[in-house]
Order: sequence, then C-alpha cells, then structure tokens
Amino acid sequence: QVQLVESGGGLVQPGGSLTLSCAASGFLFDAYHMKWFRQPIGMERELVADITAEGSTNYADDVRGRFTISRDNSKNTVYLQMNNLKTEDTAVYYCYAPLWPQDYWGQGTQVTVSS
Repeated sequence: QVQLVESGGGLVQPGGSLTLSCAASGFLFDAYHMKWFRQPIGMERELVADITAEGSTNYADDVRGRFTISRDNSKNTVYLQMNNLKTEDTAVYYCYAPLWPQDYWGQGTQVTVSS
C-alpha cells in the first residue's frame, strides 16, 4: 500500500536550517508530482512547495528563496531544505502525493522555530 513517511523535523533557532525527508513507497514515485504542505496550530493547511515528475519546482511566496524542494527518484524520497527559518515557519509539515484515484498524506513532522 501507499506510504509516505516524513522525518527531519525538530526544534531550531531563528535563522537556522532543517532538512525534511519524505520516503515514499507503494507507487511509481518517479511518475508523480510531490508536494509539501504545512499547518500551523489553529490555521489551515497551506502549500509550501511542489515538484513535478520532471523536477520543475514551485514555492509559496513566503518561503521562496529560503526553502528548496528536491527529489531523489533512486531513493523514492522528496526533500525540503529549509534555510533562514523564521518563527512563523513553525508548523506541522506534511508530504502529499496527488495520486489517482485518491491522494495520500504523510503523518506529518513538527518543525518549531524558537529561541
């Protein structure tokens, strides 16, 4: 079955960096778009970044220039490199695979940016 397993979250000071990983299984990973979302406490889930099967990327305005999404098809893994983190980046980060006929979410990983 399809599984998405995130890792790499944690506590970091403002200005610091983290790299999130999402290990995928159960589908043809290199044929699909992959996305990262985040959900701060009490707020709606929002798109952070996405990457096409061919490797084209897109970012939310407030992370562009600080975050980088990438994928390693040999490892069935998508990454989110986060630099210059701000307190407002604090959220649960989710990996998302828009498959057909249903889409899938990972369990999420907490990122807390605090001094």
